[in-house]
Amino acid sequence: MKIEDFFNQQNIIDLSFFNFSNAITACYYAKENLEVVKVNDNFLSFFPILGNVNNVYFPDVLEQIGLPGKQIEQFVRDINEKGKVLIPEVRISINDEERVYSLLSTRTKNDSFTYLNGIQGQFVDRTVEFNLRKERQNLLEEKIRDREIIEDKSRQLENLAKRLAKYLSPQIYQSVFANEDGVEQKHARKNLTIFLSDIVKFTDLADTLEPERLAAVINSYLSEMSAIAIECGGTIDKFIGDAVLIFFGDPETEGEEEDALKCAEMAIRMMKRVGELNKHWKKLGVVNGMKVRMGISTGFCTVGNFGSDLRLDYTVLGSPVNLAARLQTIAEENTILIDGYTKDLINSHVNTKYLEDITPKGFARPIPLYRLNDFKSGDHRDRRKNLTHVGKRVEVSVLDSSNIHAAIEELKLIQEGFERDYAELNDKSKS
Repeated sequence: MKIEDFFNQQNIIDLSFFNFSNAITACYYAKENLEVVKVNDNFLSFFPILGNVNNVYFPDVLEQIGLPGKQIEQFVRDINEKGKVLIPEVRISINDEERVYSLLSTRTKNDSFTYLNGIQGQFVDRTVEFNLRKERQNLLEEKIRDREIIEDKSRQLENLAKRLAKYLSPQIYQSVFANEDGVEQKHARKNLTIFLSDIVKFTDLADTLEPERLAAVINSYLSEMSAIAIECGGTIDKFIGDAVLIFFGDPETEGEEEDALKCAEMAIRMMKRVGELNKHWKKLGVVNGMKVRMGISTGFCTVGNFGSDLRLDYTVLGSPVNLAARLQTIAEENTILIDGYTKDLINSHVNTKYLEDITPKGFARPIPLYRLNDFKSGDHRDRRKNLTHVGKRVEVSVLDSSNIHAAIEELKLIQEGFERDYAELNDKSKS
């Protein structure tokens, strides 16, 4: 008896189609003979002329929505001979409006579930992108000298391409664009500093706020936290609802001490930024303000691609991840808890307070627990705010906006020094 005999066939197909069901593209799955098994809601919304397309021969569907015969022939030929299809430009008229799509498809293979051997693909709406390209081409042909407009259009195209890449399923992206049969598995054992945070009583907040306001609050919160994480050199692993998982030490590291210091700097800046934004969030209905709790631990983890044949995540596994989660869970509101190893790495740079030894669930030995307060005056974080003035060159690096006024004052002093030097040089040249 095969493993597939133990599972409900339709349930397995539904599960394998889960990512496509939530995609913003028009996705389909068909048998090896091109008989359509499943489409997502966007497939029908993209092409309102279609009715029920299940159990319909897919080339007939393409003909019904208006694909030219040559492109249908190309689809059938490529999927049969190459096992994959990329038609970058498909022009279809819908309600007297011409739209442009890319059609991507590939054959799937699954040794455990033979009924997943078929064809999956999607239509990507690229109308906006093609219109932007057309506008940019017109500007070039007319030799318009306003480079600012051209650069703006280029940025829009770049941003649009990045957004599209986020919504393409990994297996099709790798198979069609990277021309690979599969994603290479790479894993490593590294000493990482792990950070995990969440919002206190977020469930209550989600139940009381209107969806639009809740989205505005959580999106602004995650955006601010992400910006700080990137500035501090952290690798954002994932968002789990309101929770944020970030790690330091991969793919690049400056040593375990510096990685831990960067993580501490990030957590402190995040905590202060939440306090600064509470006034704004209160206007959106967060009556008591936003309160967060954070946990940080350091130790050896396995980092790399983990997942299934259908979806992979680049993430970390190991006891430090579990410990950071435990610390975050038991932390009081607006508090950062760190383990003993992290404390030992950064102790000469930060102010901490020992709380107690705990034995978290899943751990055999007690772990010393510390509260991270702030950096010691003039150490690490303050060092990064300084201006660098060497000879006639001035380099400005201000990561904390609260220090901007001090930076301006220092620039004024440097300006005055330059002016004095210039005046003295002129006096000497005259004499």
